[in-house]
Amino acid sequence: MTRTTVLNTGLDAFLAWAESERGTVLPPRPADAVLTLLALHGADRRAGVPEPTPDLVRRVLAEDLPLLLWASPDEAAALPSVLTALADRVRAAGRLNAKRHARVLAAVEEAVPVFTEAHGDPRRLTWPRWYASLMRADGVEADDPGAVSAWLAAFAAAPRARRPALPEPLHRSDVSAADFEARVRLTDVLLATFAQGIEDPGPAGPLLPPASVLDADRPEDALMLTMEGLGADLSDRWTAAGLSEALSGPYSALAPGPDALPHLVLADRFLDEHLDYYGDTTVPVPPPGELPDPGEIRALLRAAPLPAALAAGNDDVRDLSELCGLPGPAEAVWNDGTPQELVELGADVLAAVVERIASRSDPDVSAGEAYALDAAHVLYGLYTRGGAPDSVARKASGHTDLLVPRDMEDAPAHVPASAPPAYRTPPLGELSALLGLPDLTGEDWSEVDGQARALAAVVDELAGTGCVFRTGDAYGLTPLGNAVVRHLLAADHVAAPGEDEPVSWDAAGIVRAVQHWPPAVAAKALTAWTAARGATDEVWSELLDAVSAAMSVCLHCTLTKDLFSRLDRAGIPCGPLRAALADPFTGAHARLLLHARGEPADHGLVPGKARATLLLEELDACWAADMRAIVAVAGEGVQEPAPTALTDAFDAAAAGWPGGAAALLPALTAADPATAVHILEDLRGRHPDGRVADLAAHALKETKAKTKAKAKAKAKAKTKTKAKAKGGAPRHHRPGR
Repeated sequence: MTRTTVLNTGLDAFLAWAESERGTVLPPRPADAVLTLLALHGADRRAGVPEPTPDLVRRVLAEDLPLLLWASPDEAAALPSVLTALADRVRAAGRLNAKRHARVLAAVEEAVPVFTEAHGDPRRLTWPRWYASLMRADGVEADDPGAVSAWLAAFAAAPRARRPALPEPLHRSDVSAADFEARVRLTDVLLATFAQGIEDPGPAGPLLPPASVLDADRPEDALMLTMEGLGADLSDRWTAAGLSEALSGPYSALAPGPDALPHLVLADRFLDEHLDYYGDTTVPVPPPGELPDPGEIRALLRAAPLPAALAAGNDDVRDLSELCGLPGPAEAVWNDGTPQELVELGADVLAAVVERIASRSDPDVSAGEAYALDAAHVLYGLYTRGGAPDSVARKASGHTDLLVPRDMEDAPAHVPASAPPAYRTPPLGELSALLGLPDLTGEDWSEVDGQARALAAVVDELAGTGCVFRTGDAYGLTPLGNAVVRHLLAADHVAAPGEDEPVSWDAAGIVRAVQHWPPAVAAKALTAWTAARGATDEVWSELLDAVSAAMSVCLHCTLTKDLFSRLDRAGIPCGPLRAALADPFTGAHARLLLHARGEPADHGLVPGKARATLLLEELDACWAADMRAIVAVAGEGVQEPAPTALTDAFDAAAAGWPGGAAALLPALTAADPATAVHILEDLRGRHPDGRVADLAAHALKETKAKTKAKAKAKAKAKTKTKAKAKGGAPRHHRPGR
């Protein structure tokens, strides 16, 4: 197959028809993109042009054009006219009846706003679209390959600080990902069209030229190269002439692909860590500790031992040179990079060290020690502390059988003014205080010591990047490290706010975030949020209302106990707590906090549902404790009495509940059926009192029946809504059917 920019779409005849028959001059480039993409997706061409269908219109406008087409505001505004004229042309050829024609026009009206939004979405920006926009802003004739090449040469020669920055909040990795997606999308559809043309070209003939490429010595490779070349030609037609070849050749540094950004591998590791902790990229990590000023980043990077050694070409670090591009392609950034580019270079160095540590991991060491050597986990864990330094020994103790109290885990470690370079585990007395465990033995110390030394070795290797520090037993991220790790999180779209950003969130947003943050960091954020709004009782009540709303949507997803602990630490006044006593979700929690403060709180003001909700959360915690105990006993292979935390807690609650167990069980299911189900199942199977077990079984049956009926009603309502949107009820509901 010969590379060509000519596809059999009937473009010229269509443009001429629109001008002569409708008096409309359509923009050729958007019209070319629309016709070509419709044809490549299999649109019928018996009318001489690709026949639009509602599904194809939506696909081209919503998925393809936002990635592949650079369009001026006037060209984007003309897309409805292009598609309307195309539908009219096909109808004039006798290929569309009135009903199908109307459906196509309705699809255009529906999809154009989607295109407009997607076309302006920075996440859809590709390198060809970015440079095409810059060229046209500079008045370059983008259809002239010579003018395009001259502009690229001048752009590449310009100091990096004077080049236009990508629109916020984009990083180069975002544009690289979108660019890769666009190229793959176009190549795939070309290959599919080629295969279809070989098997069944259809009455209009093949869309692509003859397949002489299959006669090559290696036809698959030749075919792929040909399709990629044809895709590049199409991209140039829709952005700027000669741009694809230039960006893949002499100016490839201006359009890096994923392979040119090695830190993305570490970004993926951080994404995995975040999903393991939170299950959702939109749940934000805490704001970082101190971030460097942009003007300081170059000095911080150059002062770090490892980057400096790499730039100098030291033989001792030659194994990392290729990964980091120092010395080599990254020298231009080292000498002349913008602050953002220097952060990326720091991320490349950090990623290379993490990779080196992982490659040296010994599969024969103990599981705990191997876990301590997971450098990506170490870095992510440090960032989520919100700038609070950690203790090597305390972190390492998590890989032993010692159970450190939760409040001690999050406590900042003291950073001494100086300490010997070699790591030494704190003496037994200091370690005992550090872990909050007063009865440590020498054997415990020895177990922690082995793990701590392994972790300290990893920390010290990371410290060579300039991103991590260790002073004695304390370690943490440096300002450069905060900037680098935050960039890595943002590269995979993990929510990583800046220091001042949480203040701008609404109440629901700040509540959703701080329930996961360390208590001190969360309290500081809540204090700042309320102070920015005057810290009135009404402002605090707004937070309590947000907690209640979150509980009503998903009780299991809301860490209510932790939220009230953080609100208490932030200094929530008693007035808003008293006002919340009547809330059906938070009332019992508010009373509990007032009681802990020694403040009066009328128990009668708290609704039964709020009391049941608090009990349900407590019973859920007991159920989880029982499950952990059962698993631990099963793992040890010993016979132990079944744990009774849940049954004991339920009996105690039922004794004080009006009506006893028979009334408490329905109250629990009414509070939150989803959480109550596994508690009811456990009580049914393990409660020693047969009457209570039977009551639990009955409540479980009713709960499941109601849940099933509710789901069925929801599905039925959804079906009716869809039918109404389409202009009528489902066929089997129409009169006479």
